[in-house]
Parts: sequence; structure tokens; C-alpha cells
Amino acid sequence: MGIIVQKPRGVVGLTKVAKFSIVVFIISFAAAMVDTVWALYLDGFFHNPSYVGFFSGFLTLVSFVSSFALVPFIAKHNKSRLYLIALMVYFMSYLFFSFNTSLILLVISGIVLTICYSMRLAVFGMLMRDVAANKRMNQNVGIIYSFLNVAWVLGPLVAGYVLATSKIGNVFALAALFIFAALLLFKFSRINDANINRSVDGHVIRNFLEFFKDKKRVISYLISGGVSFWWVLIYIYVPLMIERSGIGVKWIGYFLFAVAIPLILTEYFFSGLASKKGHKNIIFTGYTILWISALASFFFFDDLRIVLGILVLASFGGAMIEPVSESYFFTILKDKKEETRYLGPYNTTFDLNLFLGKVIPATLLLFLSYRSIFLVFTTAMIIVSIISLKAKE
Repeated sequence: MGIIVQKPRGVVGLTKVAKFSIVVFIISFAAAMVDTVWALYLDGFFHNPSYVGFFSGFLTLVSFVSSFALVPFIAKHNKSRLYLIALMVYFMSYLFFSFNTSLILLVISGIVLTICYSMRLAVFGMLMRDVAANKRMNQNVGIIYSFLNVAWVLGPLVAGYVLATSKIGNVFALAALFIFAALLLFKFSRINDANINRSVDGHVIRNFLEFFKDKKRVISYLISGGVSFWWVLIYIYVPLMIERSGIGVKWIGYFLFAVAIPLILTEYFFSGLASKKGHKNIIFTGYTILWISALASFFFFDDLRIVLGILVLASFGGAMIEPVSESYFFTILKDKKEETRYLGPYNTTFDLNLFLGKVIPATLLLFLSYRSIFLVFTTAMIIVSIISLKAKE
């Protein structure tokens, strides 16, 4: 219970890990609702799955550039305040999406939100490192991710219900309310990271290039980002497949609800297991499960319900990768200075893989059927699984 509850001077209270986990839960709940309907929302403007993929890829490219361009700015400012600013932008953006009908305004607001997403992601990593840093770091990170994944179980289910009973804009409005609640809770939780480095090296390109001079960091970059490539299949292309299949949009909520269950059940377990068995073994097994699942989906493509079942089971592989690969990155850093310099470049792996995961299948869909994209994901997961064998503890 020491991870969740502490008794300083005889007074029972929540630990920083618990407080941060609750905030993360609420934010993730809102994000899960939005991600459930995001592909459909874009499809309402573009009316073409390829264009949805290309626009999503464009936003990811914006995120990729801003991820390391913001490093000097983030280093020189209070991390907790930046997190609050990002949440405020999320709140206003979700509220705007709930009634927007303009494609131009969608593009502009999407760019602004994406930049704030990059900032929130970088700051989240720093806050999590400070909150979780002790001898039980793997377990603490696992706790945070467990709360996060509970949200990703419940969020799609709620979004699916709202989508099936009302209009898509109501999903964004509800998500905005939860973001506002998270903003208030974080403000009063007294979680504060005021580590400010006024003399941080502002040469973004040099920081980025220096990052790749260390083999361990390069391997960490590749194996951490591979799972982001996979989630594009789950949250962009499968929902579009379901919408066009005729089985009903409510199945999108059911599917994404089920996908998150293996994560919540096993991520904490795998985080602890990594301390005993090593990061490499767990990550390799996870990617092996993913590529086998993608290949099986290719062969069973004609029966959508079987494919959905396979992809749900594949989430056990994702549960092995997400928290373990992130804790592996932190274990190979030498000190706080390296974290400040390299966390931004490291976070670009998520954007890079999201970009590739959106654009490559979108290009194929201009010429081939949906079935072909499963071979793309099979190939990508095989490559990353091989790379993960080169990780050193």
C-alpha cells in the first residue's frame, strides 16, 4: 500500500504516485473517448480513409517537429505550469470540436492542439520520472500505466454509447468536461516539478544528433516507437473498417473497450517481471505477439469479428512493450541533465512511428484493399522484434 497511501506524521494521505495516477486517469479517459471517434470525425470532413490517414499523418509531422523544437522552452520553464497550459488548450479544443463544421478551422485548431500534445507528452515523462523515481520505479510506472489503461477501457465504452445514441459532437463536449476536471485536480494536487535549467543547450539539432550517437539510446528509440506504429492500426484503420462493414458504429466502442482490457490486467505485472527477467526478453515477446496477430488478421480478413478478436488478444503484446520500453529508456540515462537534453528527441519516436503508421497504409489504400495494410503491420513488428534483441540491460 506504500505506493498508493502514505502516513506522514500519522496522517493518512495519497502518495504523489496516486495523485498523479488519478489525474492521468481522467485525462486518459477523455483522450480515449476522443480517440474512439476521431477517425470517424475526420471522415465526416474528408469522406475518404486515405485522406483521413494523410491528414492524421500531417498532424503527426507537426508533432514530430515540435517535440524537439520545444526542448529549450520546456527546460527553462516550470513543468507543472506547462502541463496546466496544455490541459487548458485541450479543454478549449475539445469544446470547439463539439460544434465545429469548418474544415479550415479544424486544420488550424488541430495544429495548435498537436503542438500542445507534444509539450504535454514531454512534460508528462518528466513529471512521471520525478513522481515515480525510487527503488520501485518499474512498479510505480506500472501503477501509473494501470490507471491510464483503466481509462482506456472505460473511455471507448462511454464514447461508443454516446455515439450510438446521439451525435459525435457530444463525445467531444463530454471529454472537455473531464479535461477541465483533471486541470483542477492537478492544480490542487501540489504535484510540482520546478526544475528549471536556464543554461540548457538550446541547439535543438545538436541535441537530436547527439541522442543518436549512443547505441543504447538508438535501440531504445526504435523499440519504444514500434508500439505506436501498431496503435495506428487499432485506433485509425480498424474503426474505419468497422464503420464501412455495416455491423454498426457501436462495435467501435466495444472493440476499443476490449482492446484495453489486456493492458489493464497485465501491464503492472509485466513491469515488475522486467525487473527479474530483463527488459529485452519482455519487449521481444511483446512484438512477436503483435506480428503474429497482424499476420493472422491478414488470413482471416474476410471474417471481421475473428479479426477483431485476434487484435484484442494482441494487446497482451502491447502490455509487454509500453511501460517496459519506457522504463528501459530511463534506466540507460546517466543523470537529470541527460533527461533534459534527450527526453525531447526520444519522444519523437512516437510521432515518427505514428506518422509512418498513418501515411504508409494510407498510400496503399489508394491502390489496394484494406487487407493489404495487415502485411505492412506484420513486417514492421517483425523488424522491431529483431531490433529489440540488441537491447542491453
